[in-house]
Amino acid sequence: QVQLVESGGGLVQAGESLRLACAASGSIFSINAMGWYRQSPGKQRELVAAITFGSSTNYADSVKGRFTISRDNAKNTVYLQMNSLKPEDTAVYYCNANGIRTLGRTYPERWGQGTLVTVSS
Repeated sequence: QVQLVESGGGLVQAGESLRLACAASGSIFSINAMGWYRQSPGKQRELVAAITFGSSTNYADSVKGRFTISRDNAKNTVYLQMNSLKPEDTAVYYCNANGIRTLGRTYPERWGQGTLVTVSS
């Protein structure tokens, strides 16, 4: 069984930074792509940033230049460094992983439980 566990959310003031982490557990050989999504009340879940196994990255326009995604393949962990946070970044942030190869099978996709980020003005 594969699980994703996020950490690092919290309450900060505008302009401050936070670092999110998401660790995948299980007998994992490799994970194709990992990413972060977010959802705020009344809005659809949206992609924030994604990173491939080879570390190619993709960012939402709203976070380019402020957020940095990275991963540690040996630890099956993805990170999101969030700088210059704005009140509009307030949301529940979800970790996503797809193409998860394990000893017994390949999982198409898994989601974390979400971690709340609140940015006050």
